[in-house]
Amino acid sequence: MDLVLSEEQELLARTVREFVNGRSSLKRVRRLRDRHDADGFSRELWREMAALGWLGIVVPEEYGGAGLGWLELMVVLEELGRGLMPEPMISTVLLGTSALLLGGTDAHKREHLPAVAGGERLLAVAYEEPRSRYDLNHVEARAEKSGSGWLLSGEKAHVLDGHVADWLIVSARTSGGPRAAGGITLFVLRADTPGVTIERQSRIDSRNAARVRLDDVRVGAETVLGTVDHGGALLARVLDRATIGLTAEMLGGMTAALEMTVEYLKTRVQFGVLIGTFQALKHRAAKMYIETELARSVVMGAHRALDEGRDDGTIARLASVAKARCADAFNLIAKEGVQMHGGIGMTDEHDIGLFLKRARVAEMTFGDAGHHRDRVARLEGY
Repeated sequence: MDLVLSEEQELLARTVREFVNGRSSLKRVRRLRDRHDADGFSRELWREMAALGWLGIVVPEEYGGAGLGWLELMVVLEELGRGLMPEPMISTVLLGTSALLLGGTDAHKREHLPAVAGGERLLAVAYEEPRSRYDLNHVEARAEKSGSGWLLSGEKAHVLDGHVADWLIVSARTSGGPRAAGGITLFVLRADTPGVTIERQSRIDSRNAARVRLDDVRVGAETVLGTVDHGGALLARVLDRATIGLTAEMLGGMTAALEMTVEYLKTRVQFGVLIGTFQALKHRAAKMYIETELARSVVMGAHRALDEGRDDGTIARLASVAKARCADAFNLIAKEGVQMHGGIGMTDEHDIGLFLKRARVAEMTFGDAGHHRDRVARLEGY
């Protein structure tokens, strides 16, 4: 497997980096947080990202996208991660778009994908529930047959960017018990459908999440995404792709934290000498660099596997390997960065702490390192 970028991909990376550096400083991220911005991100920047084609990178051209690959999307996500950009790439592009591409009918795709690629529609996938703890099969929300349609009832938690979503993709149980592997169905519906209540919540990194309540929400048969009772398998495939994309963002975050820390070691003077000359700190910085490069290899390998059309079992293994690797590496690098910045690293005024908060939240998103190591073991038959 070739783990290097092409000239075109390198050019794309430089373009995205220039965009992030010029349009989205960490001061902007702080302003959004401190002012409790109603959206939590910039709709203007979102439209600009759409105009540059980044929102539709993996969307086929026939549906208004660029028709490129996951490695190109990795390049974009990594650079956005370097700047901690809070725009809803994970919810709309990684989760929502993946669900439509994998499970949507042609009508679904023509209805939603051009609007998503054009920056005109935001999506959110509501699949987690209170006490579900990474278990995709733990679904207590119910979908009862009602005439030719369905009535949805239940509660969803940790819905990324749910409060700004125009459309929701919701998992509900159409048969079986609360933890049965089968009997789950996905529905795509407008966020303002009568009976839907959305409560905004914020995470420690100031990113958006929401609690979604469904109270006898009436939807038609055309809202079913994929096949009735088989939404669990579809959701697992969606989550694997979203997890792989998230690791690209995490790679960008850990790279930026490493660079910030190394720059500090080169400029901070203590006892009359640069602290970067201390052997102990050199060793720790070297460890951070090694962890970053190991993460880069597995992240690139996972994205390359998606482009090569590997089977679902391989994709699942690579998704979990990449997530476990990046969760460990990002947390280590962010914590080491705070430590090596000394007292100032512990203050909110210094930017290194923003990366530590993001590392902690990103680790818990789609399953932490322990969950994914256990999953790899189970996939390998242990």
